Amino acid sequence: MASFIVLNAFRRKNRGISSTMVSLYSSSTIKASFNSSFPPLRSPSLSVGSHIHLGKRDHSVVAAASSGGGVSMSSNKDSHGSSSQVAEPFFRSVLGQMETVYLNRNPTPKSVLELVRSVDDEQLCYDHLAFRTFGIGGYGIDSLASFFLDYGYTQMDELRFPAKKLRALWFAPPHAASAVPGGSGINGPLPRVFISELLVEQMSTQTQDVIRKYTETSPNGRKYAALSSALGSLPWEKPQSSEFEQLARESEYAAWTLANGYALNHVTISVHRLKSHLNKIKKLNQFLEEKGFKLNSEGGVLKVSPDGGLLQSSTVADSISFKFSDGVTKSIPCSYIEFAERLVLPQFQNVPESEIKESHRRDGFEVGNADKIFESTNQEQLSRRTG
Repeated sequence: MASFIVLNAFRRKNRGISSTMVSLYSSSTIKASFNSSFPPLRSPSLSVGSHIHLGKRDHSVVAAASSGGGVSMSSNKDSHGSSSQVAEPFFRSVLGQMETVYLNRNPTPKSVLELVRSVDDEQLCYDHLAFRTFGIGGYGIDSLASFFLDYGYTQMDELRFPAKKLRALWFAPPHAASAVPGGSGINGPLPRVFISELLVEQMSTQTQDVIRKYTETSPNGRKYAALSSALGSLPWEKPQSSEFEQLARESEYAAWTLANGYALNHVTISVHRLKSHLNKIKKLNQFLEEKGFKLNSEGGVLKVSPDGGLLQSSTVADSISFKFSDGVTKSIPCSYIEFAERLVLPQFQNVPESEIKESHRRDGFEVGNADKIFESTNQEQLSRRTG
């Protein structure tokens, strides 16, 4: 009899909704799911600075102007931490499988991680993980956030990107989590989580129709967002190539999400936690470019927050061969790797370097930076690989 994998109970926490679900998948079903889309694995408009109340917390809402200007999100929260309802080994195992899918599909992140480890062989930490979603029919941010909230993550700030018709929330990891001694990546200190969603109802009727076609014919797929990401399988049917192209003309984010679903969009190396000379992002960028890696040049290779405390860069996304439901096979953008350096906040400048902790550094995200990082999967940046 086929073995079973049991996905632990997920509880929806946002907006007071409480629903618990348990899913069972046979090993044969999972195997088929892996192969359905990709090759098998080898191992309301708001103004800038406006303020809204969401649930039990106040969240600063920031908006990216069409010009790409940013608003600082530098405040550090005092406490991260509701109690966990998911066992840590299980939680890290799911994250590990998400990472495995990501690394097996994207050779650039895998090569970068191996290269950085060859120079800095101590603990390599992730700053954050990022995902993309469709904000419609329950398929948006909440569908994936529930998994992290169940482990004790805390919902933090909301960011808005009017020109791209996107919004995002980031989630802080629980302080109580215990990293594996000397562990790196997923086994190291738990990363922040950044989840964005396309505001589907603001798109054209044609684009909405395509997205609804897939989300409405698989209405329960949203319940298994974390499972979908861990398996590397779409929660809806594979789209037609013409539909992918139609979405790409209006929103490359929409086309990416239609074909990649809940797949890990990127992981981010915490640059300041490196122990070698690469612990400064400018030096890391130069090192990678000298090794032949293409970095996202939108708005300049180095993206700096207005307060100067958050510095970010990223590679250009890899491309993969994707077979659409109409039999057409095309090269489409997949994922990339990001780098983030968080500087020590002004009030902690006199703290000895040996005593500096992550809580002393600039926290949160920056709309202007993120707006440019999104471009890492866009065709204009991908064309630089072959240009």
